[in-house]
Amino acid sequence: MAAATEAITGALERNWEMIDSALEGLDDAVLARQPADQCNSVAWIMWHMSRVVDTFIQTRLQSSPQLWVKDRWHRKFGMSDDPEDRGVGWTAQQVLAWVVPPREVLLGYYEVTRASAREYLSPLTVADLEKVRIIPPVAEPRTVASALGQLVWECVAHGGQIAYLRGFYRGMGWHR
Repeated sequence: MAAATEAITGALERNWEMIDSALEGLDDAVLARQPADQCNSVAWIMWHMSRVVDTFIQTRLQSSPQLWVKDRWHRKFGMSDDPEDRGVGWTAQQVLAWVVPPREVLLGYYEVTRASAREYLSPLTVADLEKVRIIPPVAEPRTVASALGQLVWECVAHGGQIAYLRGFYRGMGWHR
C-alpha cells in the first residue's frame, strides 16, 4: 500500500471488515428483510454500495467500463445494464419490488468491486491524488483525493447501516 493512500485504504478496509463481520450468520431471509416499508434491506444496501464503488473506481476515476456491465453482473442480478443505475433516487416501491439475488451473486459482486478498489488504490501517489479533474457527476473540477473522500464516506455510511441492521435483527456481531 502506498503511503499516499494509507488513510483512504485504511478507512475502507476497516469498513469492509465491519461489513464482513456483520454478514456472518445472516441467512437469505435476514439479508432480504426490510425493517419497515420505507427502509432498505441489508441486501439492497450491499448492492447499492457495491454499485457506488464500481461506478467511482471504474467510470469516474479510470474512465473504464464498469464491472457491472463488462463482467455482466447485471445479468446475474437480473437487472438492466444501465451503468448509472445504482439505486439513487429509487422510490420505496422500487426498493420493495427489487428481487434479492442469490447470496453468492450479491457477495460476489461486493468482492470484485472491493478487489478492484484495492487494485486501483495501491499504486496511487501523492501526485495522483492531487490531480484536478472533472469527475462526474460534480461539474466543478476537484482532486482525485476529494472524489475518494466521497467514496469513503459513501462506503462507511452504508457499512454502518449494514452493521446497525445486523444488530437490530441478530444482536451484536458487527465488531470484534
